[in-house]
Amino acid sequence: MPKKRYKETEIHKILQEYKDGTSISRIIEKYGISQATFYNWKSRYGSLSSADINQLNKLKEDNERLKRMFADLSLENLTLKAKLKKKH
Repeated sequence: MPKKRYKETEIHKILQEYKDGTSISRIIEKYGISQATFYNWKSRYGSLSSADINQLNKLKEDNERLKRMFADLSLENLTLKAKLKKKH
């Protein structure tokens, strides 16, 4: 059985169920996760609000976009340097 990868918003909803009073064993059984996974999520995402999670996702997208831009510019720079080297 392949592992399911949960998004931050899904994890936030799962942790909200715990805060609303659902037992850990019921959550683990319902979502098919281990107890260690639940506690890791709780320590990582437990203090974040949904607005924080949305902001975190936006920052991740911006970071990926900037990395792609940097890679493109680096490649362009290398090709220009190679062309200059051939001329001289």
